Amino acid sequence: MSETRSKARHRRRKTALAVGLPLALSAAGVIGYGALPGAQTQASAATTAAPAWATATADGFASVNALGQNGTYGGRDGQIVTVKTLADLEKYATASEPYVIVVAATITMDPVGKEIKVQSNKTIVGSGTSGQIVGGGFFLGSGVHNVIIRNLTIRDAYQGVWNDKEHDFDAIQMDGAHHVWIDHNDLRHMADGLIDVRKDSTYVTVSWNKLSQDNKAFGIGWTENVVTDITIHHNWIRETEQRNPSTDNAAHAHLYNNFLEDVAGTDINSSYGNYSRGATRMVLENSYFQGFKNPVIKDSTASIVQKGNTFVGTSGRNESGGTAFDPKTYYAYTLDKTADVPALLKSGVGPRSSIGTTATASTKAAAATTLTVAKDGSGQYSTVQAAVNAVPANNPSRVVISVKPGTYRELVKVPSNKPHVTIQGSGGSRNDTVIVYNNASGTPKPDGSGTYGTGGSATVAVEADDFQARNLTISNDFDEASHQDIAGQAVALRTAADKVFLDGVIVSGDQDTLLVDTAAKEKLGRVYMTNSYVIGNVDFIFGRATAVIDKSVITLKKRWNGTSAGYVTAPSTAAGRKGILIANSTVNGDVSSASFYLGRPWHAGGDASLDPQTTVRNTSLSGAIKSTPWTDMSGFSWKDDRFAEYKNTGAGSGAASSNRPQLTDAQATGQEVADWLGDWTPSSS
Repeated sequence: MSETRSKARHRRRKTALAVGLPLALSAAGVIGYGALPGAQTQASAATTAAPAWATATADGFASVNALGQNGTYGGRDGQIVTVKTLADLEKYATASEPYVIVVAATITMDPVGKEIKVQSNKTIVGSGTSGQIVGGGFFLGSGVHNVIIRNLTIRDAYQGVWNDKEHDFDAIQMDGAHHVWIDHNDLRHMADGLIDVRKDSTYVTVSWNKLSQDNKAFGIGWTENVVTDITIHHNWIRETEQRNPSTDNAAHAHLYNNFLEDVAGTDINSSYGNYSRGATRMVLENSYFQGFKNPVIKDSTASIVQKGNTFVGTSGRNESGGTAFDPKTYYAYTLDKTADVPALLKSGVGPRSSIGTTATASTKAAAATTLTVAKDGSGQYSTVQAAVNAVPANNPSRVVISVKPGTYRELVKVPSNKPHVTIQGSGGSRNDTVIVYNNASGTPKPDGSGTYGTGGSATVAVEADDFQARNLTISNDFDEASHQDIAGQAVALRTAADKVFLDGVIVSGDQDTLLVDTAAKEKLGRVYMTNSYVIGNVDFIFGRATAVIDKSVITLKKRWNGTSAGYVTAPSTAAGRKGILIANSTVNGDVSSASFYLGRPWHAGGDASLDPQTTVRNTSLSGAIKSTPWTDMSGFSWKDDRFAEYKNTGAGSGAASSNRPQLTDAQATGQEVADWLGDWTPSSS
């Protein structure tokens, strides 16, 4: 399989202007951006703390302490500057001092193909989806280290020759660099490759990027030395022909949770997928290959150890063999389920549309208010609740509680007089920071004043408006098997507020996992969850709030005794209000076929005036969903309330019938995400 075979290609489609992906799913992921300010002066940067996205650090091999560099944190120790011109971008990227460089405009390279020579200790990050580099990219030379490139679109250096051997116009090229993190970018349509990790560059992590519309996606190696250590995870590679990636003489190449897609109906066809060359040792885990020719190949001298990968519609070579290594001896990581990877990455890769260039002075000031929590005492507080307690009553602006990786076994309550609070994990994955407790309805209160009810059992309770959570896990691990003497309702997260934004989180439990409530029956309470997981079995998304679960994975779980039976939603919506909307998501899990209902009507307290509503639309339903997906509850018929589907797919979907109502196209236009959220547009801050 030749790397440089000549093949004249022409593009099927015109290249459109870049459009950033909607705010979504990491991963696993994954990252927790705070506000991306539209303007930040050097003076203000010198006197305020950097927002959370600027102080984020890499995972994978880029996090390893080596070569005199303790992980990869970019320019967090330097000033924050915003650039909108090529001159300013080049000025700060090539400076000797550390900088966090916020790209807040589309910058066109002059001449075409220009690659800015980035120096050490830099973070280059796009402001929302407005940070775009057109017609060129970045070059990291020998010895350059501690560089982060995030949240950018880098595109369109293409010179009209598909397998271009004349123009070496890459999006990101490194020759002998180390400790580099490339994260949440959209890289496409360049004149050579999208990413080149060459000449013994090492301690590199490439995560949550979309690589597309190019002959050569991603090349690694090209020397006889076997020194490169690289982690490649949660990348969506599509409409590319070769180097997906090609990994030559890498000492340790860890590839996991990537999605390689050869898109049917285009004139771009894959020649091969992951390629282990020379003396490379590659570990390839939980990745999803769709339509690829020769999805996994290796030289006779190279190694590939495969674990948990999925191949759909692939053909040709699919190889493994040789000596493995254990990535966990170098760094911690958590795998997402392979089946979830396509949906997870389609919603989660690329730039995230956080606050754009119109951020006000108040939001910028708010982004700088950060409290740190660490179990080991290295933060300002050792518990999350202590940090919440430190937020002043009726605080007028955003306070970010940044929680370092660890398991925090505690109860957390954000009271109604503390709005504008963000709790976010600072680790590389939402699995790294876990808030967990094990109360249930019927658990005795420690003060002897009785027992908890369902709502009172919550591990995290949010009663304050404008709350945000991201990049962490909230769990209730109540042991039903050992406590059959009390009810199994055990809430992980309860929200009873308006404008609650849950981004990149895992909410995990069994029965009654996520309670989306309102402060009172007559009050509006809106919740928007995206890029997230909800895990449970009985009524595990329930309540009277107006709640949207968007671009997320709903995981069905067996009950404590191993049986499969359950209900996804139990809305208790007030008449005239919107209830629960599940959109653009995936519903699956390791449970029996046709064992789960999508929902049932909860008339809390027997209140006949309620009008429960669940709509499930444009969502993939596994075969675990019953063919009659709605059912009655406590004497109330689901047919008297509001339950419907629209254009769902998968083995659990079905045609319209009296037991399976479907929205018409006209009805569906009034049941979009925006209809649920009204005048509120969630944004990271």
